[in-house]
Amino acid sequence: MQWKNGDTTNGQAVAGGNGEGDGLSQLNWPRYLFVDQDHSVYVSDRDNHRVMKWVEGAKESIVAAGGQGYGDALTQLSYPNVLFVDTLGTLYVADLGNHRIMR
Repeated sequence: MQWKNGDTTNGQAVAGGNGEGDGLSQLNWPRYLFVDQDHSVYVSDRDNHRVMKWVEGAKESIVAAGGQGYGDALTQLSYPNVLFVDTLGTLYVADLGNHRIMR
């Protein structure tokens, strides 16, 4: 949810909001988020083992990391947690179940 500064009554869904699931407009246990300099919202989608990116104004997201199911291959995540996007646009993800940080 997003609220404009000072407005406590009118929230706006900026990611997900279409029930639990694995579609591009759905999340399953969203955990952490990061907003980059272009106002894109990155969300660690824990139980879908992926990180999703919502470009400002988009109705569906883009899989930014993982999305290949649960696992330990370099294309997979296991319960992604904290994430960060640096000023060059590089995404870093704490891959909790695999005890590693992915880039």
